[in-house]
Amino acid sequence: MDEFLDTLWFKILALLDLVFGLFGSILAPLSFLGPAGLIFLITILLVAFTKTAARYYNTRRFARLKANYEHWFEMRRQALKSDDSEKGKALAKNIDQAELNKAYYDYFFEGFLKNMLTTLLPILLTAAFVVKAYKPSNLEKIFGQTHVFSFTGSGGQPVVISAFFWFVISLILVHLLWFVGARLLKKRSNPDEVPEER
Repeated sequence: MDEFLDTLWFKILALLDLVFGLFGSILAPLSFLGPAGLIFLITILLVAFTKTAARYYNTRRFARLKANYEHWFEMRRQALKSDDSEKGKALAKNIDQAELNKAYYDYFFEGFLKNMLTTLLPILLTAAFVVKAYKPSNLEKIFGQTHVFSFTGSGGQPVVISAFFWFVISLILVHLLWFVGARLLKKRSNPDEVPEER
């Protein structure tokens, strides 16, 4: 079994090397953007992919578990609206113990797996690509410097930004820009929407 797992792992690594090499070749003509521009562009593509995948990728099991959870949640809500509040609370408690807790756990776990596949895994693979493709030796070979960029910090010491650190910063920036852009588009598409009074 160990030998099979070792072989499988080496095949996965070889496949990743092949994909990373192909992706690096596709990005090669964009070297004029510099390492910071390239990594930022990669991050924009990554966030666009993850947002689209998270929105549109749904399994039948996820849809079924979501419908089941919403059904039992509505049943519990109806039970609490009962005229007899004691009986309603007892019925809601029974629904929680018998169905709702399990339905929520199943729905939550399936959603977690979906998020792992559509968001976390692409981020980790992209981070691995950035670290491998833009390691100091490659940066020096392609761009003539061993870092993405540097600036003078306090005391005149240079602060060097590595490819991975710039990727993390870019990821945060792109997510913020995406959030602000989505809010502005929503506001522009609903200009007559009156804010709720609190």
